[in-house]
Amino acid sequence: MSMTGREPTPAPAPSDLAATLRGAAFVRLVSDATGDSLAGTGVLARALDDAGTPFQASVVGPFADPDRTTDADVTVAVGRSLSTAEVSLSTRPAATAFEVARELGGTTAPTLALAGAIAGGNIDGSVADAADHAGLERRPGIAVPVADLADGLAHSTLLSGPFSGDEERARATLAELDLPEPLTADDHRRVASLVALAVTGTDAAPPRAADALGRVLHPYAGGPFETVGGYADVLDAVARERPGTGIALALGHDSVREDALSAWRTHATRAHDAVAEATTGRYDGLFVARGDAMPVDTVARLVADFRAPEPVTLVVTDGEAAAHATDERDVAATMRTAADAVGGESAGHGQRAAARFDVSTADFIEAFREAL
Repeated sequence: MSMTGREPTPAPAPSDLAATLRGAAFVRLVSDATGDSLAGTGVLARALDDAGTPFQASVVGPFADPDRTTDADVTVAVGRSLSTAEVSLSTRPAATAFEVARELGGTTAPTLALAGAIAGGNIDGSVADAADHAGLERRPGIAVPVADLADGLAHSTLLSGPFSGDEERARATLAELDLPEPLTADDHRRVASLVALAVTGTDAAPPRAADALGRVLHPYAGGPFETVGGYADVLDAVARERPGTGIALALGHDSVREDALSAWRTHATRAHDAVAEATTGRYDGLFVARGDAMPVDTVARLVADFRAPEPVTLVVTDGEAAAHATDERDVAATMRTAADAVGGESAGHGQRAAARFDVSTADFIEAFREAL
């Protein structure tokens, strides 16, 4: 996400960035706190490591101060714009990082890049092709990071259904299928059908919920977790919950796998509880959900994709907000205007944005409605 008033900086051509990195003595990578950005940072870090170039990598949230005193001669901002960075990969960070890694001629980490693209909601063709060449195959079923499907369903933040956040209910739902062990391809198809019907077959689900399920169904198998889509889900959660663990995961350290899964479960539980308990309001073109402390970015995405009857969703809690648009409008511009109106600050570009402010939630909602 970009800071208030700052538009995404056009990224240089992958060949130009590769040349810059190739000539660097020390590189600093600053990632936004998203799965797509974290994956892009990991892809670049692995390529630099393969080339023998020292680097420092960190995850910094949109409103945290990213400036640190280092002796790096090249700073790359991944998934965000940064005034002190020589290069900013503001959009499609995982896919762009993958192209840069290919130009460098070493490790390209296609599974990580594909997971990042899935986390960002846009599977780039070149990344998917490379994943195919790396031997990743798609299989029937759903994209979860763990073998226990009830655990995966309850804690997935790639979907929102009646079992989300409730492992016992997820287990009871799956019990209806009387699944054998191990699961066959037909069994995986039955699970996928059950999940799709549960998520989209309610009056509360908007038509776009079926499209949002595209990230969940028919997943790529392989990588450090059960599926690449599950890997994406964990990356996005750990980037927000435990950034240090996120960097270690993106660098390929297997020792943090269980810590990463723990962060994923924690993040999912907080998000799904917030979706279930939010107070909602509907206006012309806008759906508002508000509640107590929550991961507003994740909640906004879930509500927008699976609950909101309007094209713009605004999620608000004390001092924080996130907006998500499911049409082509620039909701980040709306968020900037609203934040400026109440003396706050905003971050984001395109269809996703966040804000921080010191006024009441009611005042911020009103400012956003006026700006929309």
